[in-house]
Amino acid sequence: MIVTAQQHFTRQQQTQFPEAQGVFSWLLSAITLATKMIQAKVRQAGLLDVLGSAGDTNVQGEAQQKLDVYANQALLHCLGLRDSVAMLVSEENEEPVVFDRAPETGKYVVVFDPLDGSSNIDVNVSVGTIFSIYRRPDSQHDLQRVCLQAGSKQVAAGYVVYGSSTIMVYTTGSGVYGFTLDPAIGAYVLSHDNLRMPKQGMYYSVNEGQAHTFPDEYRRYLDRLRSGVLGHSYSTRYVGSLVADFHRTMLKGGVFLYPPTRQYQKGKLRLMYEANPLAFIAEQAGGMATDGYRRILDIEPENIHQRTPLILGSQMEVEAFGK
Repeated sequence: MIVTAQQHFTRQQQTQFPEAQGVFSWLLSAITLATKMIQAKVRQAGLLDVLGSAGDTNVQGEAQQKLDVYANQALLHCLGLRDSVAMLVSEENEEPVVFDRAPETGKYVVVFDPLDGSSNIDVNVSVGTIFSIYRRPDSQHDLQRVCLQAGSKQVAAGYVVYGSSTIMVYTTGSGVYGFTLDPAIGAYVLSHDNLRMPKQGMYYSVNEGQAHTFPDEYRRYLDRLRSGVLGHSYSTRYVGSLVADFHRTMLKGGVFLYPPTRQYQKGKLRLMYEANPLAFIAEQAGGMATDGYRRILDIEPENIHQRTPLILGSQMEVEAFGK
């Protein structure tokens, strides 16, 4: 008997958020709807005029792809129609999108990277969506600061990989679950029940083309992985789409790194809508995530587009950094 994502959301809400009365699962359904819209465009990328640059840059100074714009609009539209959403924070928008909803109605803040790895679309490499959900604090009336919460305050997080199949992985703080989109029925179906990351893996994932710009401790760490100090020598796997690299790490174990570099001295990945959601998922699956010095989920964000170094993966590999 199949279990759809919506059935699973409802079941988890009944046990974890009984006071939500269907609101939380209704919010998650907006995300699944938007990602179905996005995957349909991705599937047709070579047939429709959705490849290439949109001719603009986002707040990060990165060239926006046409699919970046579409994915962002899909999520803003689907989530904006949910009364429970007080604020939306996107990689593609300089400022949060704020809705004039009372605290008793607008209970949640949703943070997302609408299309991670979109520069790979033109060469048919897997891309994805990352999302994170926070409660709106009752005591906080300054909506501009409502979203600046540490990752430990997340109530849900997930990602979707648009690859050979479309897979959504999410957690609400009680295990990690994976769903594969069944195109025959148009629904996400439970395919990975209670996902656990291996305690140790065989692979490390990092852009070694920039290794000469890494801090010394990162270069020493990579040398240790290659030398077999941790029990075996590691192979490298690097896609260049964070979601795809992390999904492999979730299933196979190992470690993903994005160190500080000369160009990005504070790291390149964004804390709120890349590092935090994936760190939450990793910890729920038995893994770990740090910035090299502290737990990712303990970092208090100072702005919505804050960057961070990231070491993310299996317990043994992450604990070995800095030893």
